Amino acid sequence: MNSRRASPQPAGKSPAASPSPWRARRRDREVKREAVIRAAAHAFNRKGYHNTSLNDIAAALEVTKPTVYYYVTNKEHLLFQCFLAGIEPIRAAFREVKDLGLPARARLNAVLRHYGEAVASEFGWCMVRAEDQDLSPAMSRHIKALKSEIDQGIRRLIREGVQDGSIEPCDPKMTAFALAGALNWIAHWYRVDQSLTPAEIAAAFVAIFEGGLRPRSAAQVALRAPLKRRVRIAR
Repeated sequence: MNSRRASPQPAGKSPAASPSPWRARRRDREVKREAVIRAAAHAFNRKGYHNTSLNDIAAALEVTKPTVYYYVTNKEHLLFQCFLAGIEPIRAAFREVKDLGLPARARLNAVLRHYGEAVASEFGWCMVRAEDQDLSPAMSRHIKALKSEIDQGIRRLIREGVQDGSIEPCDPKMTAFALAGALNWIAHWYRVDQSLTPAEIAAAFVAIFEGGLRPRSAAQVALRAPLKRRVRIAR
């Protein structure tokens, strides 16, 4: 993702925004703030970051632009809040599995399920594309730091899995890149009107990863060796 400009996602990526909480009385500030963030995520999904204005977001919420400014300082801040809304469930998953006492592969699978669900959510586009936008250096550093936190957490679980025998010996860095890369790409093709839910998409991906990460028995390794030799001879 080297482009510095966002490519708008098809309209099918975002569901219709929920009814504006400003229609009802006595809604608290946090509910309204979350509505602003969700409306922004829908708009960024549909039109791209650069083609979305705060006026668009205000119109979707049926409020004025100054009302939006009450909850965020500017559009850059709003994109960052969308990014946080998407990535926070993954960070929470790391905290939840930390002391479960399960093999590392089981803990990694739990984190990856949350990761997949997050990327297939309305915040997925913001999670994987925020760093590509024309953000301030400080904001870009903050996003990179949070992404690095997730990457390092995955690598750590992979290393622990290799150590406890629940994961096939592998390069933690390359394996983490492969896992995250596959999950991040969900944001480019998943549509909410498809037959599978975000949870089902995440479960399907984890099932694929599970097969690849599972340790091979000595018998399986022995069976694979002749096949590798036949492939080399055929080439």
